[in-house]
Amino acid sequence: MHCMEPGKASKKPSGRTPGRIESQLLKGVLEYCVLALMRDEAKYGVQLLHELEEKGALATGQGTVYPLLSRLRREELVVTTWRESAAGPPRRYYELSEAGHAALARFAAVWPGFRNAVDGLVIPGKGPGMAPH
Repeated sequence: MHCMEPGKASKKPSGRTPGRIESQLLKGVLEYCVLALMRDEAKYGVQLLHELEEKGALATGQGTVYPLLSRLRREELVVTTWRESAAGPPRRYYELSEAGHAALARFAAVWPGFRNAVDGLVIPGKGPGMAPH
């Protein structure tokens, strides 16, 4: 554990603050992870946040998820409905549209090849034609 002055962020040798890699990866896949969470049923915003948090590396905040949900709605990848809640005010539920299901299916088709290509570059012994360790 490092001791540091208050207000000073710890930096890795590369000069990047911890979490930058995770942040960049999340930017690329968050939209499709959110769509996947709505694959089988409509969900409300806080519910989506909790489910992302349960996945660990996918945890993010309201300031990221709600603008994303608004964009998905504008792009007609999700449709919304308001439902009464026993726990308080009505909640806006988000559900995949046909276009949302199609976008998720396209991502699911591309993802394994993309993931394998990245693994082949960054994980020793995972390159094409190499036997697993």
